[in-house]
Amino acid sequence: MIGRQPFFPKRRRREPPATPSVEIGRSRLLITGALFSVAFLVVTGRLIGLTMFVEKNEPQYARSANKALLKTIRGDIVDRNGILLATTLKTYSLYGNPRIILDAHDAVNKLARALPELDRRLTYAKLTQDRNFIWLRRHLTPRQKYEVNKLGVPGLDFRDEERRVYPSAALASHVLGYTDIDNRGLAGIERHLNQRLKKNHRPLKLSIDIRVQHAVRKELSTALRQFGGIGAAGIVMDVRNGEVLGVVSLPDFDPNLPTKIDPDRRFNRATLGVYEMGSTLKIFTTAMALDSGKISMRDGYDATHPIRVSRFIIRDYHAKRRWLSVPEIFMYSSNIGSVKMLLDVGITEQRAFLQKLGLLQPSPVELSEIGTPLIPSPWRAINAMTISFGHGLSISPMQLVAGVASMINGGLYHAPTLLKKGPDLKTKGRRVISAKTSEQVRRLLRLVVKNGTGREAAAQGYLVGGKTGTAEKVVGSRYKKKAVISSFIGVFPMSAPRYIIFAMIDEPSDTKETLRRPTGARVAAPVVGKVITRIGPLLGVPVVDELAPETLRQLAIDVVTEKKGKRRLASF
Repeated sequence: MIGRQPFFPKRRRREPPATPSVEIGRSRLLITGALFSVAFLVVTGRLIGLTMFVEKNEPQYARSANKALLKTIRGDIVDRNGILLATTLKTYSLYGNPRIILDAHDAVNKLARALPELDRRLTYAKLTQDRNFIWLRRHLTPRQKYEVNKLGVPGLDFRDEERRVYPSAALASHVLGYTDIDNRGLAGIERHLNQRLKKNHRPLKLSIDIRVQHAVRKELSTALRQFGGIGAAGIVMDVRNGEVLGVVSLPDFDPNLPTKIDPDRRFNRATLGVYEMGSTLKIFTTAMALDSGKISMRDGYDATHPIRVSRFIIRDYHAKRRWLSVPEIFMYSSNIGSVKMLLDVGITEQRAFLQKLGLLQPSPVELSEIGTPLIPSPWRAINAMTISFGHGLSISPMQLVAGVASMINGGLYHAPTLLKKGPDLKTKGRRVISAKTSEQVRRLLRLVVKNGTGREAAAQGYLVGGKTGTAEKVVGSRYKKKAVISSFIGVFPMSAPRYIIFAMIDEPSDTKETLRRPTGARVAAPVVGKVITRIGPLLGVPVVDELAPETLRQLAIDVVTEKKGKRRLASF
């Protein structure tokens, strides 16, 4: 056709045949690429394993220290005034990877220079194990971390952790308790409220006043040294709501060093120990008798002769050997009079009354270290008689304090608590005796300090009332010879009771001051008087003129006395 170019198909260019050397090079490139791919996959897998999975011997929170720290931070504990009692600080824990440490011996020598307390033999044994994670030292300070970092030893690294710290050291050790190395509560508030402290990061406010705590501990420590006892306990409680402002058990311990605590020092005498409380239980016997309506303040009983029951003989230590009125029975701490009052009220009524005061079941206070009362079974007549004057029933000091508080605060029982209450809970309580009976008990307690066995507990201007207690100590099923529990329970001010103070010395020794017998009047009563003098101003309790006519009239008590067979009425 005109104008069109003829079509000639292009000829395909023929490739020259590949030489053997080119084929070999191509194969090598493929193999090399495959090897690099495999290596990349291995490295990637290892990185994933290190970051997402944990070896059996590695703690779970070591996966991501910062994330774990935010989740496990433990709430602070403060006293009623916001003073810090327990907190959590960030620390650094040293670990090693033995598989990449080139020279374990050299690494140990270098570490020992930075951490002198390190156990070289144990550390060397750890660094020569076939493992990739091993703890070397927990909870290092920032300076210690810096010193280890300066060593430049490959295979050593740190994890961020947290450590529980107690700024007041031993001052409130039995209240706070302590935690283990992983911050799990093992004793005290730390254990009882472990979940609350782990989940709630807001400070936990206790009812404890650290100033009161210091005063009680100081005076108990002085008395313990003076009288050579094996231990002591003290409690301060607000009678209006059951808040515990101070609770001390001696000997105590430093919760900052939990692994070095002597087992004997862990024992909490204030809540875990149960003891026969001696004549302090006469407060309950007298209150029960007066509240029953069967006995009045002007009644009395013949305390001339001891009471014989089978092979038992009940006698008075301060025997008057005459008829005693109810106030005199209380003031002179007559065992004979207490037994006769009990028998007039009834054995069944006694058990029900003590049950109502919480003395026959463990204390509800917020601690794990709570003692179980030792109750006679069966509750026979002889048991009821001895319990009426403080023998045969073993309870904890905390139970005693809560029970006595209900006797003098108007007749309302408040469960003891270590947590600060809100203002709406100030007046709630369970009635156990009438307000009239409570007023009578207050007058009797004031009489004991003013004219009876509790004179050493007086604190000028604070209108102290109270009751002494001295009981032989029970070890196993027998009484231990020459071993007593000397105690005193005091209240102030008696015109309008606010605080109750208990002091107890365990097995005080005979000294010149005790005049051969370390009774509660000579050993424990002075402790209570000194504590009141110290804490009264701190708690804002106003000082009053004890000799003012209005004050005397408010706490006066009429006492029927007998002399040479004739009875007369006297006012105290």
